[in-house]
Amino acid sequence: MTKTEDSDILKEIRNNNTREKEVIQVMNKENSKTWEEEGIIYKKGRIYVLNNKKLKEKILKENHNLVDVGHSGQQRMFDLIKRNYWWPGLKEDVKKYIQRCFRYQQNKIQHQKKLEELHSLEIPQGSWQKISINIIGPLPRSNGMDAIIVIVD
Repeated sequence: MTKTEDSDILKEIRNNNTREKEVIQVMNKENSKTWEEEGIIYKKGRIYVLNNKKLKEKILKENHNLVDVGHSGQQRMFDLIKRNYWWPGLKEDVKKYIQRCFRYQQNKIQHQKKLEELHSLEIPQGSWQKISINIIGPLPRSNGMDAIIVIVD
């Protein structure tokens, strides 16, 4: 984080005078771990980001495509942000941000085995010459049953 980014974000945090119930409760409960200094709330040494969608989005954006780190993935981005900031749901917000990132989705490494192409089955000459049976389950119980059998001729 550069000094200008830092000061812009800190200015926005200082200018937002709202104190959410959750923050006040945490400050009262964890007195030694949470404090306020110059209009900024700190929790365990990290800046508490108020429930401000634009501000959170700005922090996420600035920590996603850093020049010295590159286009970071979910865990790396989470680790970078949590060094300086904290808010309820931070990990989930990082996950959603990464899922929306077109460039990341294009370049991420696929760890799944490639699926083979589907092939049509031969059309039999008459009924019951070829059948396939699939059992689907276990499913939540309904009328004492927990599976479905599918038979195709």
